[in-house]
Amino acid sequence: MKRVGAIVLAAGQGKRMLSDLPKVLHCAAGVPLVRHVLDAVEDIGITEIIVVIGQGSELVREALGAGYKFAVQEKQLGTGDAVLKAMPYLAEECEDVLVVCGDTPLLKSETLEKLIITRRDATAAAAVLTSIFDDPKGYGRVIKNADHMVEAIVEDADATPEQKEIPEINTGSYAFTKAALQGTISRLQPDNQQGEYYLTDCIHLLREAGRPVTALVAPTEETAGINTRRQLSDAERILRERECLRLMDEGVTIHDPQTTYIDKGVRVGWDTVIYPFTFLEGKTVIGKGCTLGPGTRLSSAVLGDNVTVQYSVVVESTIGDKCNIGPFAYLRPGNELADQVKVGDFVELKKTSVGQGSKIPHLSYVGDTTVGTGVNIGAGTITCNYDGVAKYKTLIEDGVFVGSNTNLVAPVNVGKNAMIGAGSTIAKDVPPDSLAIERAKQVMIPDWKEKMKKKGSSKNDG
Repeated sequence: MKRVGAIVLAAGQGKRMLSDLPKVLHCAAGVPLVRHVLDAVEDIGITEIIVVIGQGSELVREALGAGYKFAVQEKQLGTGDAVLKAMPYLAEECEDVLVVCGDTPLLKSETLEKLIITRRDATAAAAVLTSIFDDPKGYGRVIKNADHMVEAIVEDADATPEQKEIPEINTGSYAFTKAALQGTISRLQPDNQQGEYYLTDCIHLLREAGRPVTALVAPTEETAGINTRRQLSDAERILRERECLRLMDEGVTIHDPQTTYIDKGVRVGWDTVIYPFTFLEGKTVIGKGCTLGPGTRLSSAVLGDNVTVQYSVVVESTIGDKCNIGPFAYLRPGNELADQVKVGDFVELKKTSVGQGSKIPHLSYVGDTTVGTGVNIGAGTITCNYDGVAKYKTLIEDGVFVGSNTNLVAPVNVGKNAMIGAGSTIAKDVPPDSLAIERAKQVMIPDWKEKMKKKGSSKNDG
């Protein structure tokens, strides 16, 4: 939105969160609270954004990265003081200023856009985003005149008993003309029980000057701020429900949205089916026609089309088309699976690439390994990649068959089409097309059972 600047208030301590982490960095649906707010602001085309930071300012800067201007509020002197700190950073060409709180992750971009349009359509000096609460305790009350224009906003601590009965509350989001905000913000005084500079007093000053102030009533769900862990949990539930609804509208089948947990921004192709107790986190991207879950966690994983993953964990790994993962597989970071790969039950992979059509069916650990195409790795195979000091790599070339209960002691290479006998410990390179067997000689002791019985009898007689 052209000629609009935004001030995001993100300096609050969040004492009721009982946390060392700045409140706005607590996550809901996989991203920090303030990130949700910034996304809503940016989605309506606002690029001039000033973030007011305070407690844990360096953590907030690091989490948000480049692209924002930061104003520092060293002492918590109220929302008016926070906006005052941000004003010098606003670009000259800004005509409107949107002010939002960094702990309101449920705000939708269309609501913020409508707030700005409401102010413009009414040719008002400011527009206040309000909501109707069944229990307005703790929130500032919105006082309106007979024409439904805003006369004042009274904080809960300063409200009279009659004013406390008003259900319409101030949500903490505003649209001002820049001139109106500049003309009032520097005149604020801490004349209240908290000894703080209230941004709401700008509304009082505008009305004293005869300037009109309008309001937009927003849905209650969007406007709640996050001050406690319980409120954070409520926001998490709503945001995840929104993500499930978004994906279902895009052609994804989700059997039970209430038990499916999807982070904001996860991408899923159509005709994918998601079963209950599935977690899609971070930068996960899922292709078309996949079957996920039940009981599956994918974290920043990239899956191709027609992949099946059940009862498994996949972290920061890439999986090709038509792969079959699980049940009970664990893919740690750094794996790359080509098409039509099978990773079965109780298999763990780490920093491993697996070629097309290869199979690691069950009960194996493969780490720091390159596996070629058409390889079969038998049950109980382990790549011994760590000697207590350093990690080493294993190369298993195309067409290799690895027998069950094999140890591959890295660094070691197994050549193309080689075969390794079950129960072997391989510490030397295996040439192509060869058979490698490393076992102790089998010893047979006849009549062992009878000998043990006699030995037991003689001890009992003694």
